[in-house]
Amino acid sequence: MTEPLEKRLEQAMAELHAAQEALARTERELRETSFAVLSSDRAVRATVGPQGELTGVEFLEHKYRDMSPQELAASVLEAAGAARLKMNRHVMKAMAPFTEPSSNVPELKGFEVDWERIFGPEVLRDDEGPARGGEQGPAWRDALDEDGED
Repeated sequence: MTEPLEKRLEQAMAELHAAQEALARTERELRETSFAVLSSDRAVRATVGPQGELTGVEFLEHKYRDMSPQELAASVLEAAGAARLKMNRHVMKAMAPFTEPSSNVPELKGFEVDWERIFGPEVLRDDEGPARGGEQGPAWRDALDEDGED
């Protein structure tokens, strides 16, 4: 009776060690990851680093010269937000195996992560394109037309 318990403990320890190594490898890979996204008007490319921090902004094809400051700001915010969302989803996908229970050791239940609380509700949405309901883009972009230029 002791042998099965010892074997199960040995198996659980081996799986825990493998999970620790996989987690360390995943963390290293994530630290080297970045995502770049173009704004919908293709005027701006924003790049974010592994923690969602803005690491680069490119103004493409001199389109910024014909844009109002509000339009340019909206393009930067849109591209940066989309890149951050892409990074957040990448982190979720990379960390998903560590949240699932072990198939070999039933006692290792995995852990629950409240991704919405960490990254915000948009990270759980399936849509990658324009918002549903016929909207063409973020509501804050529509507000530009209402505000006019200062």
